Amino acid sequence: MRKLIIIVITHVSVGVFGFALGIYMLPILIAPPAPSEAEIEALSSQVQFTSQFRKDLEGSDRFHWGEGVVSISNNHIALIGELAPGPDYKLYLSPKYVETEASFERAKASMVNVGDVKTFNNFIVDIPSDIDPAQYNTVVVWCESFGEFITSAKYQ
Repeated sequence: MRKLIIIVITHVSVGVFGFALGIYMLPILIAPPAPSEAEIEALSSQVQFTSQFRKDLEGSDRFHWGEGVVSISNNHIALIGELAPGPDYKLYLSPKYVETEASFERAKASMVNVGDVKTFNNFIVDIPSDIDPAQYNTVVVWCESFGEFITSAKYQ
């Protein structure tokens, strides 16, 4: 009986670990090719604002972070940098600075969802024509599936 309990516990543990690893690895495996720095720099003539994603934000941790230069124009938001890989990342513009899950949740109603972030080394996200980035001051990356704050940067 003891041997059966050990076998069940070890097999369940391996199954849970494998499932968690799959959730983490799937977005990495299916991510489209990231834009090159040259592609992002080609958009630089249109840039209105720049800022920095930093790893040391209050709401960031070893699994949820971003770092690099964020450029905002009327048509695109681009990152030359890196994000911690994960599923279902969304890019938001916020009228006030947030750097934790709690502050994101409180301010979410006043934010606008710009689009999906599908790459983790550099990204370019098109801004819909009805969104004016000058009406906001912070860009935020949020994991919609798990309600996790990834990173943010105040740009004005």
